Amino acid sequence: MKPVTLSLLSIVIPIYNEEENVELLTSKINESLQGYFYQIIYVDDFSTDLTRKKVKEMKDPNVHLIALKKNYGQSLALAAGIDYAKGEYIITMDGDLQNDPQDIPKMLEYAVSGE
Repeated sequence: MKPVTLSLLSIVIPIYNEEENVELLTSKINESLQGYFYQIIYVDDFSTDLTRKKVKEMKDPNVHLIALKKNYGQSLALAAGIDYAKGEYIITMDGDLQNDPQDIPKMLEYAVSGE
C-alpha cells in the first residue's frame, strides 16, 4: 500500500503499567508506518512500574512522552495527548497491543479519500 501524503500523523497512546508492551508496540508502529511522517505520543498515566523508563530508553525520535503527575484515567490521558498532537490526523490506540498498527495505513487511506 502506498503511503498517504500527510504533513504529519499523530498517534496518541495512553499507557498505564505497560512496560512489557511499549517497545514492541513502538516497533510495530514503526514497521507499519515506513514512509510516513509521524509522531507517537505516549501519555503515561502515572504508571507504578518501569513504563516511563522503557519509553525514555528507546530514544526513538518519533516517540514523545507525556508523564502525568498522578493517575487521572484514560479519558484525561487521551485529552492530554490530543492537545499535544501536531498531526493533520490523530489516531488513538491502546497500549496493550489490542489495536493492530498495520491497520493504520488502511484507515488513513479511507479517511483521506472520503470514501
